[in-house]
Amino acid sequence: MQCDISKYFDSINHEILFEILQRKISDKKALWLIKEILDSNNRETGKGIPIGNLTSQLFANVYLNELDQFMKRELKRRYYIRYMDDFLTFGESKQELWQVKEMVAGFLKRSLDLNLHPKKATVFPVSMGVEFLGYRVFNDYSVLRKSTARRFVKKLKIRKRCSERKAERCFDSFANFAKSARAWNFMKKTEQSFFPERREQRALAQANADLQILAQG
Repeated sequence: MQCDISKYFDSINHEILFEILQRKISDKKALWLIKEILDSNNRETGKGIPIGNLTSQLFANVYLNELDQFMKRELKRRYYIRYMDDFLTFGESKQELWQVKEMVAGFLKRSLDLNLHPKKATVFPVSMGVEFLGYRVFNDYSVLRKSTARRFVKKLKIRKRCSERKAERCFDSFANFAKSARAWNFMKKTEQSFFPERREQRALAQANADLQILAQG
């Protein structure tokens, strides 16, 4: 079962979040500052935190810790993974997981004033592969999601127009990410397309290294 929260950052309830934080923080000055931060955004509706704020990432994780505790302590889900508002749990049957989904939806609405995304909360066999954090993960291997690859190429084109160095840094950074997937052919073709001279330089360096080994032998 894979689920996503509908409009998560925009739906975080200030009052509920503050109550959660009060359980762990007793310092009045810290609580005053937190209240000021929360009230600085959408004071009228009392909902939503800005994605760009450094505190928002922390607050968003603290908020869904309530879901983590519910999944592990109440539902006793042995296999449960969450990254921000995207979460997974695994089970033996579709019927079991549909029941879990209904209980999760009820908890989120009742305790956190949140809703599951209607199109991103579903149950499916793991043999189809699980799309998570930019990959499609199978039992013994993973591949890049097509949308991840498309976004990378688009970003690389933008960087390339700015400067060659920025494009190279972008490529090298993504190459490290792609190492965890079966993406060798894609990365090879992309490098040949954007940086043909880099592969030639590497091939020349490898040839020189091989010649040195032969000479030493």
